[in-house]
Amino acid sequence: MAKKRFFLLFLFLLILFTSGCSPRQSQQVAGYIDLENLQPLEPIKQEVTPLRVAVASVVSPQGTVQSYEPLLKYLETKFNRPVELIQRRTYLETNELIADGKVDLAFVCTSAYIEGINNSEMELLVAPQVNGETVYYSLLIVPADSSAQSMADLQHKVFAFTDPISLSGRMYPTYLVQGLGFSPENFFSKTFFTYNHDEAIRAVANKLADGAAVDSLVYEYAIARDPSLAKKVRVIHRSPPFGIPPVVVSLKLDPNLKQELQKVLLSMHDSAEGRIALKSIGVDKFVILDDHAYDDIRVLLSDVEKIK
Repeated sequence: MAKKRFFLLFLFLLILFTSGCSPRQSQQVAGYIDLENLQPLEPIKQEVTPLRVAVASVVSPQGTVQSYEPLLKYLETKFNRPVELIQRRTYLETNELIADGKVDLAFVCTSAYIEGINNSEMELLVAPQVNGETVYYSLLIVPADSSAQSMADLQHKVFAFTDPISLSGRMYPTYLVQGLGFSPENFFSKTFFTYNHDEAIRAVANKLADGAAVDSLVYEYAIARDPSLAKKVRVIHRSPPFGIPPVVVSLKLDPNLKQELQKVLLSMHDSAEGRIALKSIGVDKFVILDDHAYDDIRVLLSDVEKIK
């Protein structure tokens, strides 16, 4: 009996051993690696989200691209990612991009900034410094051979506004007209919008308009690039100083990116590449500017609204 049990145990172990060592027909080889011919792994390509920059239509789209291209390339280098320039026809359309978080950084008009702050759409990041100052002016211009000496002399004339909410190109000249006891509708014979300041300058230079009010920074930049304009237009009035058009970010922007953007812009003037980019847009450097710098504009805009 003991021999029989020993034989059965031996048979069981033999079957177990041979079944464990025999190849399984269902198991397949997944692949073959030649250790003598190894190749580096191909990196997984990931799409890089571009840094989105909006520039309000202070100058024409073509002029904006030419002026801001060195700045955009500088940002590409600093952030090691592509930079996308986004433009819209009006200031309010640019504000909508900022409010919706569809742009990361934006160069806006002062009145558009105040509008955006009032609507909780944006936040002041930095401001440009030009010729050592952080202010600009609204310039009332007429054709060089015009006899006009003030806004009063432009009654019953054709006037070119820039943008519907532009401080220097619409609100301030409206303020001057209202100070004479009129509204633009019953003061001028005709008005039209150019939607940027360089086009308003050209409209006056080509006598398509008898007058226009334009951003002093754009005017000086346009004259520097095309000195012949100085022989075609004449400045007859200069406004009080206004807080310079700022650089803003959306309230939806990641705080870390906001901090990095501010750091990069504030240090641009410390490098040769940065100074070249700044020069292309007519800026000395970027600085921190308090929101109170725009309080005088708020008062003016309030006065204009009260008279409407």
